[in-house]
Amino acid sequence: MILEALNYAATWPLTTAGHRKAIRYSVNLWARANRCAGDWQAHEDNCKASILAAVSSLRQRRTVVVLGSGLLRDVPIIELSRSFDTVVLIDLVHLASVRAWLKLKGLKNVRLIERDLSGYEAIKGGETPDPLGFLRQVPYLDLVISANLLSQIGTGARKRLEADTSGRMPPDSVARLIKAHLDGLHGLTCRYSLLTDIAYEVIDRTGHVHERFDLLHGIAVPEHQQAWDWPVVPIGEESKDYRIVHRVISV
Repeated sequence: MILEALNYAATWPLTTAGHRKAIRYSVNLWARANRCAGDWQAHEDNCKASILAAVSSLRQRRTVVVLGSGLLRDVPIIELSRSFDTVVLIDLVHLASVRAWLKLKGLKNVRLIERDLSGYEAIKGGETPDPLGFLRQVPYLDLVISANLLSQIGTGARKRLEADTSGRMPPDSVARLIKAHLDGLHGLTCRYSLLTDIAYEVIDRTGHVHERFDLLHGIAVPEHQQAWDWPVVPIGEESKDYRIVHRVISV
């Protein structure tokens, strides 16, 4: 708890006021990732391998943008820094621990940007969401990586909807935001790599599935090259009786 508190406190002044409410979630994820490192290793290795495969297919390697860079555990950041002229990491929060690690590694061509990638405010304002439209203005862009972000857009939007009393949000807002992200990737003129969990199951010790949840909220699963299971919540993390396993795809 002391390390979590220190990370939170150090991240607070580095984060813009509008995004500070997301710091706690990021710190909690950081703590869980450390506790579950062994269970998450295969997932993280698969993500990195998928990204590096996308990199290997490129003729030019000028700028790469990582959407939802998070803790960088699932992103081969050192290899990206060596391969590209510029690496841009975009997320709501860049933890102090992540910033310190990047500085320690001396990755001088890495840029950090805070940005809400959901498109939620556009829908709330009655507009058509185009959350990735800004990428059209990025010069010399050769690769965009959506790093386990898509389901988080849905989860975050669902929580915001529950607390939203404006009455201005359409009932299909979550699905629309997920589709907007996918459409944004499909509309890019450069190569992209999509990593996302698409569903999860709550499974007890006997292997019985108690609950299934569609993380894409009815949006069709994109055609993909690979799929694997990610034990996000192993036995003992939240309960001695069940685990939560996410299904992940690589596009």
